[in-house]
Amino acid sequence: MAKTLIPVFLIFSTIVFFSTTVAGKSHKFSKKLSPEKLGFKHEKLTHLNFFFHDIVTSQNPTAVRVAEAAMTNTSKTLFGAVMIIDDPLTEGPEMESKLVGRAQGMYASAGQNELGLLMAMTFHFVEGKFNGSNLSFLGRNSVFSEVRELPIVGGSGLFRFARGYAEARTRTLDMKTGNAVVEYNVYVFHY
Repeated sequence: MAKTLIPVFLIFSTIVFFSTTVAGKSHKFSKKLSPEKLGFKHEKLTHLNFFFHDIVTSQNPTAVRVAEAAMTNTSKTLFGAVMIIDDPLTEGPEMESKLVGRAQGMYASAGQNELGLLMAMTFHFVEGKFNGSNLSFLGRNSVFSEVRELPIVGGSGLFRFARGYAEARTRTLDMKTGNAVVEYNVYVFHY
């Protein structure tokens, strides 16, 4: 009986050895960390309020069309138009109010039946506590809705590990020029 148990024991031991070696092997390119190891203490919720100035028609526009589809100019929604932006963010709705940052990125008209913009942009802050920090957004902006929500997909600087959303409300829109002022209320969790 002992002779028959030895091969079974050897086979079982070999299987256990290889399965624990392969399954328990750690990868050199990743490891689990706690936020405390990176110096992050407590997550905070911050509210930011500012005004976004999208200037399409001017001597110095801050939003320029860089691409369009063959049908863009005949589409009621400008479907296919792609804009690159470097829009000022200010404390108040007046262009002359204090500059707090810039919205840099792009938006494209992505709706054929309703004006819906796909927005991919970063708010780069240049003033106060968040000077040098950024928040990144990616989402749909249904321009003619009273209130729109855009998700925060990340951040840098004091906004590392950011998540949250922004509420956008159009304050002024000139239908002839396309120039607009949009109020943003941003709610962001960060460390």
